Formats: sequence, structure tokens, C-alpha cells
Amino acid sequence: MPFRRPWLTIGVSARIYYPAGPVLDLGGVWTKTLHYLEQSVAHWVMRGGALPVMVPAVDAQSIVKRSEIELSHYAEALDGLVLQGGNDLAPESYGETPLKPEWAGDRVRDRYEMELVQAFLAAGKPVFGICRGFQLLNVMHGGTLLQDIPTQRPASRAHRDGPSYERHFHDIEIVEGSRLAQLYPGQRRAKVNSIHHQGIKDLAPGFEVEARCPEDGMIEAIRRRGPGYLAAVQWHPEFHDTEHGTFDDGALLAEFLAAARATRKD
Repeated sequence: MPFRRPWLTIGVSARIYYPAGPVLDLGGVWTKTLHYLEQSVAHWVMRGGALPVMVPAVDAQSIVKRSEIELSHYAEALDGLVLQGGNDLAPESYGETPLKPEWAGDRVRDRYEMELVQAFLAAGKPVFGICRGFQLLNVMHGGTLLQDIPTQRPASRAHRDGPSYERHFHDIEIVEGSRLAQLYPGQRRAKVNSIHHQGIKDLAPGFEVEARCPEDGMIEAIRRRGPGYLAAVQWHPEFHDTEHGTFDDGALLAEFLAAARATRKD
């Protein structure tokens, strides 16, 4: 899709890398923590004719201090927000403790992204969540997660396969009467990638389910009821390749960007 003036600029939450070992001080260059934007997510946003802008976390430990810039400044300047996938959510974010140490998640990123979402919602800007972003939107609005689907729902189908990664697929069933069904008239089922071991346990109040896995009922797409735009999917639309029979996420992206353009005042 060609880029249109005025340019749409879409914020993308940062993925965060924490070094496991000692860090190096090169006289002003710190190699502590990396904030990064996955190329595939950037290209997905660009495919819709918008410009992606990664929003770095700003906290008390940052070189740039909170007194100098707030996340709300990004919400005011940008047209919408996409939440990338990545690390697990910390169970403490939804009132639980980790069942295993490896499921401890990333509490720092949880707090950053929740504040970021609140800033965009307060500014009246649309928010779209991918995988972890899907889970975070559910949690920050009062929902809970399964810390590990195979452990807590052993009868469920496999939702992640390490070696296959984005080439691991299953079907979804689109809920009749949902907005997703309106975007895809006549399409009841589709094939999506599946790269997650956690999932929604309790749906947040005020949200509705738009798609499920027909094999085990796991929730795959959600949307908040009421005004504004807040929607998310458990799969990764940035990895889909319609030439191989996977779900065409183009209508979802177009709807999100249309909501972003509708908020512009210029």
C-alpha cells in the first residue's frame, strides 16, 4: 500500500534485552539494556502505508530522566500503538506467583507497556496487541493468564513448537456476529501461526472474544466493547504468508490504521 500524506506514525512498544553478564562502560556508551523493534513488525506496519516508531521505556535508571520526557508525549505525537510480542508477563501482574522460575516473566516491561497503553488510551489513540500484547491488554484490564498451557490445561492442543516457531499452525474459529466476522464476511475458519505457551484464563471485563481455537477453546482474538479502538490477537500477523494458506491479516491492519487516521486533527 502506498504511503499517504499526512504520514501516519505508529508507535511500537520496545522489546527489551537484558544482558546476563557484566556490562562494559566505554566512556559514555552503556551496553546494559537494549530496546529493539523486530524487523518483521516494522515491515507489517509499513505494509499498511504507515511509519513505525519504537517507543523506548523511560524510567528512573534511564540516561534520559522522567522529568524530561513522559510516555504521554509519545501518545500525543503518534497516531496509534502496536504492542510487540516477546517475554512472558510476570504472574505478579495478575495477582499470582510463578509456578516455575522460568515463568517469572518481565515485570519491568509489564509496567512500561501498561503505562504506555494508558497514555495512548487517554489520548484517544487506537491500540493493537500482538501475542504478548494480547495477553497484556487482558491482564491490565482485570483478566488473568494460564502460566503454562500444557501444565494447567494438559488436554489442550500444542500452541507452541520450538523448532517450527512461526511455522507452527492451527485453525481459529471466528465468532459469529463479532467485528472480526464483519471484517471477514463468509470466513468462519482460518489458519494462524501459534508461538505461545501462555494464554488467557479469565477474560477481562468489558472485552469480548472474537476468535477461538476450535480444538480446545483457547481464546485467540479479543476486542474491548464500547468507544475507541482496543483489539488484539494471540497469533503473529507479521509472520503470515497468505501464499501458504495462512490468515490474511490485511483487513485487521487496515481497520487499525483507519482508526489511527480518524484521530488525526490535521
